[in-house]
Amino acid sequence: MAAQIDFPSRIGVWWTSDSWSMPDAQQVARDIEAMGYGSLFYGEAYGKETLTQAGAFLAATERLVVGTGIANIHARDPIAAESGARTLTALHPGRFVLGLGVSHAPLVERGRGGTYEKPLATMRDYLARMAAVPEQIEPGVGRPARLVAALGPKMIELAGAETDGVHPYLVLPEQSRVTREALGPDKWVVTEQAVAVGDDAEDAMRRAHAHLEVYSGLPNYRNSWLRQGFEESDLVRGGSDRLARALVGMGDLETVAASVTAHLDAGADHVLVQALGDGAGGGVTADPRPALRELAAALGL
Repeated sequence: MAAQIDFPSRIGVWWTSDSWSMPDAQQVARDIEAMGYGSLFYGEAYGKETLTQAGAFLAATERLVVGTGIANIHARDPIAAESGARTLTALHPGRFVLGLGVSHAPLVERGRGGTYEKPLATMRDYLARMAAVPEQIEPGVGRPARLVAALGPKMIELAGAETDGVHPYLVLPEQSRVTREALGPDKWVVTEQAVAVGDDAEDAMRRAHAHLEVYSGLPNYRNSWLRQGFEESDLVRGGSDRLARALVGMGDLETVAASVTAHLDAGADHVLVQALGDGAGGGVTADPRPALRELAAALGL
């Protein structure tokens, strides 16, 4: 059985606060909780240290589940990751999720000066070393809830065997279904869904392409999209219009809400809405609250 995660609702938020002061970001978290969303997940690339950020979000809220989406395993050794996660779990039972990922070769090697080796073997070793941390570290807490950013079948299999489930990012609802079938009923599937709310179709498409710009140059996502049925012609920088329409929920509130609930219908346990802001207003680090407030009613929160 998967570890207990006390999501207040089945829909949460994915948001990057790297360009925000932490006190202001904490207020965003409080507002997200007040809107009825069940979680706040965020990434770790070049910006804030992820466990410190999790502690700040957890301390600022009462029920909101906070998850790393993902904690880059090249940013800290497995003992630090496990010990830090246990401490957060001890302080906030049922409210912290340690999402782990191998990141991407350019980000690890050029961004961090590290070495990017075989992702599957690296993650397997990392999880084994986490599991070896003695029980005396936060005694009685047990192993924290852990997810893996698994896109390919072998990483999904490893996550199912060694963790509580997966955190897919930039995937179709069909991939949520495939992942659910691979994992069975007793593991968590926590899927991200990007959205661009608005009646201006051209503006929404522009925001979608801007969002996909970085990801379309990363081999892990390119391979994932090819497995999901896209073609090389879809993998231009920023993605083709076909790729953008498939991966980003665009349009009015009803259409955007349907792109979120489609993952629940496909077998996801929890879906994370990533509201894409205007590039001039901060892009993915823009204030997500205006769009989230509009969506909350459409999603029945």
